[in-house]
Amino acid sequence: MNSNKSMNKLTPEKEYARKIFALLKEEYPAVKPALEFNDAFQLLIATILSAQCTDERVNIVTKSLFKKYKNPKDFLSVKDEELEKGIFSTGFYRQKAKSIKNCCGTLVEKYNGKVPADFEALTQLPGVGRKTASVVAGNAFGIPAVAVDTHVKRLSNILGFINSQDPEKIEMKLKELLPEEDWINSSHYLAAHGRKVCIARRPHCLKCVLGDLCPSFDAEAK
Repeated sequence: MNSNKSMNKLTPEKEYARKIFALLKEEYPAVKPALEFNDAFQLLIATILSAQCTDERVNIVTKSLFKKYKNPKDFLSVKDEELEKGIFSTGFYRQKAKSIKNCCGTLVEKYNGKVPADFEALTQLPGVGRKTASVVAGNAFGIPAVAVDTHVKRLSNILGFINSQDPEKIEMKLKELLPEEDWINSSHYLAAHGRKVCIARRPHCLKCVLGDLCPSFDAEAK
């Protein structure tokens, strides 16, 4: 029995991480994806558009975009110039339009126009990396995944989970530290905290629920 207890005992690193996320769960009890979507395909397109762009801006763009184009074939049928015009305000619009069309082409050719409910298959789609695949896998299909965006990257370093800017290393570290059932929402908790309190240029450390635990706590930060 003693050996089993020792095997199940959390390391100090895991205990610290789980204390952090327990506090974040209390602070943000109703976290959800910032991107608005009705199905896996809409989430896939919205996430591609979100690269180097705010989720708020993407939601404005997709509100009208998804009324015009409802499936991969619709996106393939539109002229490049028209699609570029529709997504212009998200930035890098030419590359994003190309990625969307290439992705939709693969969806039609290989998956009968459906988004595959498989993480590895998602990563093989044109224009889709691990972050986008994690967002879609977790939030559209409930597949345990950790999506590493700018907030997750920044706060993972600030909180001392890791000292790295490599998204894949951060993803794997969070998966190591947290139970699988917390993987999907871990990104939402960190993003919510990064937007509301731990703001990059002006963190509100004195208002932070993590102040007693955070190694980067600054008593001068208002």
